[in-house]
Amino acid sequence: MGEKRILCVGLVCLDIISVVDRYPAEDTDTRCLSQRWQRGGNASNTCTVLALLGAPCAFMGSLAPGHAANFVRDDFQRYKVDLAHVIMHPACALPISMVISNSTAGTRTILHAASNLPDVTDADFEQVNLSLYKWIHWEGRNASEQVKMLQRVEEYNQTCSESQRVGTSVEVEKPRQELYQLFGYGDVVFVSKDVAKDFGFCSASEAVKGLYRHVKPGATLICAWAENGADALGPDGQLVHSDAFSPDTVVDTLGAGDTFNAAVILALSRGRPLHEAITYGCQVAGRKCGVHGYDGIV
Repeated sequence: MGEKRILCVGLVCLDIISVVDRYPAEDTDTRCLSQRWQRGGNASNTCTVLALLGAPCAFMGSLAPGHAANFVRDDFQRYKVDLAHVIMHPACALPISMVISNSTAGTRTILHAASNLPDVTDADFEQVNLSLYKWIHWEGRNASEQVKMLQRVEEYNQTCSESQRVGTSVEVEKPRQELYQLFGYGDVVFVSKDVAKDFGFCSASEAVKGLYRHVKPGATLICAWAENGADALGPDGQLVHSDAFSPDTVVDTLGAGDTFNAAVILALSRGRPLHEAITYGCQVAGRKCGVHGYDGIV
């Protein structure tokens, strides 16, 4: 039957990316080096990287009709991402992000236009056949509904042998109070640099040590800190660290965090030790920062 899929739950949007050699001053007319459309959204990007790394994967999220949505759907299919759990909303519009990518500094500045497209709910998630998946990852969004989904997987796992259980992970990226309830769920919790700073921490190691008491017993907490690499703390209480693997020239950091998450999830889902998994995540994220888009990471 082959390897079971990894399911990613969260956002898909359209990214319109303008590449410049320096960030434009306000009220000026600047010529771009290039411009492209790219499928975006954290969970969507994670699927892209998983597919490139050879993992069968699926996306669960909401989609609206229209030209932009057709582009998004076609791009998913180009990477062979399964879309069986996409929920269509005919009366809604797709979210769009305008991204200024500074190729000299490697920075990305995002202007996100949210839309009336609702997030998937626990009622939608009831339709998922959990036996088809070995891992499910949630991009933290409508946390109260996502907690119900995670509880549903926990209940399912109690009925399974250990080898058939579904691994779970959550990403707490935005410093929003509602999302912090997700710390208590998931076998693996990814916490962002921004959230760590919101709690008053100044490094990844401080963050995982300080926030570990919020995760469920036996869980793993991971924090990536850009050019300072990543740290993680597992149930054995041992802090593990990986240095960053920066490319010779940083050209595009858009989606680097999603790339890190995808590589770590893949490694852990295949039974790799925690220190190997975060090192692999840093390696793949480093390659991503050296190329525009994702296709050059492999």
